[in-house]
Amino acid sequence: MTHSIATTSQGSDERSLLQDLAQETYALTKRLFLQLLRRPSTLIAGILQPLIWLVLFGALFSNAPNDLLPSGLTYGKFLGAGVIVFTAFSGALNAGLPVMFDREFGFLNRLLVAPLRSRSSIILSSVFYITTISLLQSFAIMGTSYGLGYGWPGSAGLLLVVFTLLLLVFAVTALSLGLAFALPGHIELIAVIFVANLPLLFASTALAPISFMPSWLGWLAAINPLTFAIEPIRAAYSGPVDLAMVVLHAPYGDVTGFGCLFVLIGITVGLFVLISPLLNRKLA
Repeated sequence: MTHSIATTSQGSDERSLLQDLAQETYALTKRLFLQLLRRPSTLIAGILQPLIWLVLFGALFSNAPNDLLPSGLTYGKFLGAGVIVFTAFSGALNAGLPVMFDREFGFLNRLLVAPLRSRSSIILSSVFYITTISLLQSFAIMGTSYGLGYGWPGSAGLLLVVFTLLLLVFAVTALSLGLAFALPGHIELIAVIFVANLPLLFASTALAPISFMPSWLGWLAAINPLTFAIEPIRAAYSGPVDLAMVVLHAPYGDVTGFGCLFVLIGITVGLFVLISPLLNRKLA
């Protein structure tokens, strides 16, 4: 009887903890969206920049021969996947900025002394917020791409696009949150964001296939996490989804859609495991 009562009490405490965690995460996520509504320029800029890439680069290479790219893709369709991934990547890379500003303005210290049931809500709210914003921006680019005649993935392809973007966003968000706690201030974090953005874009298959690149750049593109996100999405736009099909001809060998997703899953899990001790120490 005593064991049964203890088990019931433990189960009730766990449910109460989950409910409190959900409420705290909701409140902190709502705060971030209210900040966005007061300053929507962040969201607008996050959509305008990749839109400019999509429109200008698509127009610049619109007369490229159809057999110039793999699978006879037009450059617009080839570029679309790269811009979609770049949009999600850029949004997720900024995930640490709200946390960094909370650190500098003292709000994070107030949260740490507040009677929160679980301080994990601070991290979860940032993850939910950035994931939502990144997906909204990516879907805006996908809609524009469709309006420009670059196509739209089928239902299975759309699921693959969303799943791939979620993996990328979770991985980059984990990295950005880790940097937000490790770096001394927002100037350093913004510097890292600016330094990382364009080199990772150009050293990927977003703008050109590996076959166009010099060997050293081809190797960099072949190990770039953005490439492993771009190629499955590009395959989703090219035709029926077949993850067993080779989507990346890398210098070290061919990589299938499954291979790309496994790499992204490994990167995501690895980054969360890597930054967990740092987050636990800073939030303790």
